[in-house]
Amino acid sequence: MTSPSGRSPRPVVGWVRSLSVTVLVFFCTATGLTAPASADVDGFDVEGDQSEYVAFYTPPDPLPAGRPGDLIRSEPSRLVLEPSGQLGAILATGTRIMYRSIDSRGNPIAVTGTYFEPDNPWPGDGPRPLLSYAPGTQGQGDQCAPSRLFNQGIHWSPFLDFAPNYEETFVATMVARGFAIVMTDYEGLGTPGVHTYVNRLSEAHAVLDAARAAQRLPNTSLERHGPVAFWGYSQGGGAVAAAAELAATYTPDLDVVGTFSGAPPADLVELLPYLDGNALVGVAGYLINGIIYAYPEFAEVLYDKMTPRGLDLLAKTRHQCVPETGLKFLFRHLQPYFTEDLYQLVAKEPFKTLFDAQRIGRYKPTAPVFIDANRYDPLVPWTQANQLGRDWCAQGADVQFWTNEQPPFLNKTSTNHVLTLFVDGERGMQWITDRFNGLPTTPNCGHF
Repeated sequence: MTSPSGRSPRPVVGWVRSLSVTVLVFFCTATGLTAPASADVDGFDVEGDQSEYVAFYTPPDPLPAGRPGDLIRSEPSRLVLEPSGQLGAILATGTRIMYRSIDSRGNPIAVTGTYFEPDNPWPGDGPRPLLSYAPGTQGQGDQCAPSRLFNQGIHWSPFLDFAPNYEETFVATMVARGFAIVMTDYEGLGTPGVHTYVNRLSEAHAVLDAARAAQRLPNTSLERHGPVAFWGYSQGGGAVAAAAELAATYTPDLDVVGTFSGAPPADLVELLPYLDGNALVGVAGYLINGIIYAYPEFAEVLYDKMTPRGLDLLAKTRHQCVPETGLKFLFRHLQPYFTEDLYQLVAKEPFKTLFDAQRIGRYKPTAPVFIDANRYDPLVPWTQANQLGRDWCAQGADVQFWTNEQPPFLNKTSTNHVLTLFVDGERGMQWITDRFNGLPTTPNCGHF
């Protein structure tokens, strides 16, 4: 395999080993071979000393004056991080952060996340680069926040409330290669309120302001206005795609050099038939819960269109991580959750406007973008990711679209969706590295 720049990629053994460790931990947890159960205190479900979490994740009221990206608080964060090639070692210093951002309505909010300061130097050109990393689907319960999972390695509470830190595989590899990383938890994940799942504006703001917060964090190796790139897959791919097209107007102070957007959910309406009967169909509950929280004026009409089974879906998924949601709603169909035909419903108001507000692709990214999608992705369809690339190309953006041709396999399990990141991860990391090193891009607009 060669990189987009034509060079051979670096060895993948590191993150493959890290993936193996994650799978092993996941198996042990699912079979009950792990640490003691966690407790639930004031709605915060965590292991160990709950007061630490409650104190940190509860924002001051009112929020202190400031600008988006300003730090509200920070503290050292112990990391359960398996770096590539060195089992049992930690190659970064973690800092848990809370920073100011704004929600989809422009209201100030507090968002949490984690900053990773690598021990290794940056071997490339220029100052140490910063990746604002947007996590994939974690769930909607506070216990699923990535900044908590990086402390725990894995979360578990009886019986099926568990969450492995699958983002660890790439973070470990990237910090070992000298990238500084900041990963947002998004709005309402970890902090009070409801996580506004796949909300275009809220997630973009969280990603962009996380980069600002990292550069404002004292005692790091980052330059205040050093280079920044965005990385995300699945939910994270949509978040960084939205961030890429808003960066020029929302964060003109950031020196953005590129965006890796894998399997971005750019058109939510097109996802619905793919969700139906899928192993991850339960994430529809995250979506509707997030819409209700972000747009409470539509709550009554949304609830009115849900059957008792639909209301049960919303109530249960509101506090779940994605493994539990997957196991409890495995392969269900969407229609029994709604009182009307779902596809007619989303074509009516207010549903049409609410879904249309989350469409990505209407604004031109000013920095290069690499979009990665599997042609047979059974969860986040290739067609709408491809259309995102075409929409940006039509506006004159620098876009490279890569199609993973892995053939369909156990489609309703979303295997093709999950494996694509690991198959193409090295390609994406090399593309991002090339952007920080100032190498020419290889856009393919008009040829995908």
